[in-house]
Amino acid sequence: MMAESLSENEIRPQHLKKGQEERYARDVARLMLNKPNFVEVNCPACDRSETEQAFQKLGLEFVKCLGCLTIYASPRPTFEHMCDYYANSENYAYWNQYIFPASEAMRTEKIFKPRVDLVIDLCRRFNINPGLLVEIGAGFGTFCREMASRNYFQRLVALEPTPDLAATCREEGIETFESTIEQVDSADLLGSSNKIDVIASFEVIEHLFAPTDFIARCAQLLPSGGLLILTCPNSAGFDIETLGALSSAVDTEHVNLFNPQSLSLLCESHGFTVVEQQTPGRLDAELVRDQVLSGTFSIENQPFLEKVLINEWETLGKPFQDFLTANKLSSNMLIAAIKN
Repeated sequence: MMAESLSENEIRPQHLKKGQEERYARDVARLMLNKPNFVEVNCPACDRSETEQAFQKLGLEFVKCLGCLTIYASPRPTFEHMCDYYANSENYAYWNQYIFPASEAMRTEKIFKPRVDLVIDLCRRFNINPGLLVEIGAGFGTFCREMASRNYFQRLVALEPTPDLAATCREEGIETFESTIEQVDSADLLGSSNKIDVIASFEVIEHLFAPTDFIARCAQLLPSGGLLILTCPNSAGFDIETLGALSSAVDTEHVNLFNPQSLSLLCESHGFTVVEQQTPGRLDAELVRDQVLSGTFSIENQPFLEKVLINEWETLGKPFQDFLTANKLSSNMLIAAIKN
């Protein structure tokens, strides 16, 4: 059975969009002051250097790896540039103060309750001990709060490097470290627990300067049999494949746009066995439709897309999105992997 439908307005309220866009533009302008010092990188999934141009957006050049087809920004902001960006982001402060509170009920119901159900299901299917779960990039704390309400794990820990969001997590009673996974002290993280059973990270790896360091650190912290769960944009999904640089998934923050095969390859190269691949996204069709309706993207001479996205949207829109989701064609993906 497919998940219930989700609209962009439910998680990013339209009346708050202008304020968010203004703050994001200022963040981008501040980041671009460092552009002369951006650095070239190899593919974040397979480390190959052979690429072709993909597209440009907001001052960044995106290339496609000729090996695993990952799309990524190169040159890109350094690790230090990224740390400064998130620590001083007006955009994230705005999300924390306005957008997350306004959309919290809908996000909980339509995103985080199903996400918690999925994590518990994965743990049960693969016999993962419900001891300690660490969430990397906990944001507003919604996942941890919903998971805590289930009384499934013995202990939950949130890692959140953005100060305003980390403060919100602590105010909600969540055990929180204002740190990245690469920088946190492992002894502090373990605390009274003898091991980490699950590391979950939702929409984080696409933001990182060095995803391979991130996965290596997760592999170091997880014991054999530990579970790693990741979600991120899927560059091989309908929204990104169709819109390219016009996709909202392409921005200055999303410097790594993996696909299910390339992200699996990255995990496997650090001692994981991938046990689950999904593309649970539910917004592809609406996001492309919105670009068409706004006049920024044309589907002229594409009668199938015109029929599904415009003429018969009310009857075909949701079944089409369900098809994308079920067939790993959505531009949002989930990978679950067990440490060898």
